[in-house]
Amino acid sequence: MTTAEFIREYRERDIRQLALQANRFPDVDMPYALDQIQGWQIARRKLPKWAACDGVIFPPHLSMEQCSSEPTAQYKLNLAMEWAERVDHASSMTDLTGGFGVDFSFTSCAFAAATYVERSEQLCSIVEHNLPLLGLNNATVVCADAVEYLSTVEPQTMLFLDPARRDEHGAKTVMLADCTPDVVQLLPKLLEKSRFTMLKLSPMLDWHKAVDDLQGTVREVHIVSVGGECKELLLVLSTVVESELKVYCADLSTASAPSSLFVYTPGSSAPVANSKLKTQNSKFVHEPNASIMKAGCFDELAAAYGVSPVSRNSHLFLSDEPVEDFPGRSFVVERVTTMNKGELRKALVGIEKANIATRNFPLTVAELRKRLKIKDGGDVYIFATTTAEGEHLLLISRKYR
Repeated sequence: MTTAEFIREYRERDIRQLALQANRFPDVDMPYALDQIQGWQIARRKLPKWAACDGVIFPPHLSMEQCSSEPTAQYKLNLAMEWAERVDHASSMTDLTGGFGVDFSFTSCAFAAATYVERSEQLCSIVEHNLPLLGLNNATVVCADAVEYLSTVEPQTMLFLDPARRDEHGAKTVMLADCTPDVVQLLPKLLEKSRFTMLKLSPMLDWHKAVDDLQGTVREVHIVSVGGECKELLLVLSTVVESELKVYCADLSTASAPSSLFVYTPGSSAPVANSKLKTQNSKFVHEPNASIMKAGCFDELAAAYGVSPVSRNSHLFLSDEPVEDFPGRSFVVERVTTMNKGELRKALVGIEKANIATRNFPLTVAELRKRLKIKDGGDVYIFATTTAEGEHLLLISRKYR
């Protein structure tokens, strides 16, 4: 059995079990085969179109885990196309930190010519092999250091950077200045060599500080979530286009187009008054999506959708009427109770299990679940929070949408 045949036949098997059986397949390059099988298994989840393409070579595990998923890569393509049209120029782009080439394979489709730059010879070889299989014939692969190449490149429509977010010891970094290459240091050259630059950064990074560090050149901030988890922070830099900073909070769910998108201008709304909960009123409680939680745009959200915060630190919002297009999850509040034992006993009658979340509350989910003696799961949702007056309450709810 050849290595290629082994990969095709066993690619759905557990790689740990396959590694233990290596002696059964003396003609198979087992380290390479296991890399390919593991890569294909990750791609089947993150990059189904790539997984369905025969002949694609996958890189070592770390590159596969760090690469973009199809929904986030498609989002970047849409963003690149919008900006290319905005600057009336879609001739060329260069990805200075190519990696496995997922983002490049998508964003390059917006331009007549595209250049992939990567200092790893192994990744360059893999990408050069894969691009034709993916139908990309407008691309050039260059093995070079990003900083050195930037000094020689002709002016481009778009430059794309995904700086490495690990230090020399492999530890994650979240400060812009700690990434490699140092975008702040490269800023003058990036602006000189592009009509706009797109930066892909860690979702852990403080986007407010990043905007400040980039000295007034950031035109858009895009906070992208997939399936309820914040995945990417994208910044678009330009001196060609002068505009007020806008922040885009996109929740992609599992599709390539946003299932919810909230756009706002930072500081555009005055603080909204806290809501005063009344147990006799039926209300709706709204939980913002992960991108909005990351953005911290709670005043703007409340003003835009006519909802009221439970308190400044709860990050839960109430309304008397349903809000059909709220960017997050909405629930019907059936009962509200304090932590008084008598009230709790009455409010929890008939509830044997529930989904519990704590927001600005003194107990953890595990501690609260133990105290309430309620199992996990079911269609009841309990939000434990603290009001502006300091009262600890449970909002017992069911999902509205």
